[in-house]
Amino acid sequence: MTHPPLPTTESVVAAIRAVADEYRLAVEVTDDIGADRTSRRTSAGAFAVVDADGSLPHEAYVELGGSPSVSVRVYPEDDAQVTVDGVQFDDLPRAAVPAFLRSVYGGLAHVRGRFFPPGWWLVVPLPGDETYKELVLLGALTPWMSAHVRGRKG
Repeated sequence: MTHPPLPTTESVVAAIRAVADEYRLAVEVTDDIGADRTSRRTSAGAFAVVDADGSLPHEAYVELGGSPSVSVRVYPEDDAQVTVDGVQFDDLPRAAVPAFLRSVYGGLAHVRGRFFPPGWWLVVPLPGDETYKELVLLGALTPWMSAHVRGRKG
């Protein structure tokens, strides 16, 4: 599915705030602006504030209150990392972040287990047959994840 475009870090943060308002969640945002402050900068020289093209990169870290614990790191390179109860979803397109959060807080996200190979997967379905899955380490099931377990596959 095509998500509405979110071209800037600030537009993603505004969309996250809208989801937080929808589900009555507290939001805490930390902004890092400038190539010397962002975490993944390869196009800027040492001690440079702007990239070689003159742009000023903007990165944000957002923590959402409530259960499950969710944090979002929005990168200047059009992607994001979402962490749900300690499970990291890397390289998520920034435009998919609001739908991802709605799936988590709206009850669509769930945990699936497998007998062979043994393990648990946190599954976050998005509209339009788009699904994100990440492995949950053994013994790392949180109370929220345990409450959202759906059947095991053989």
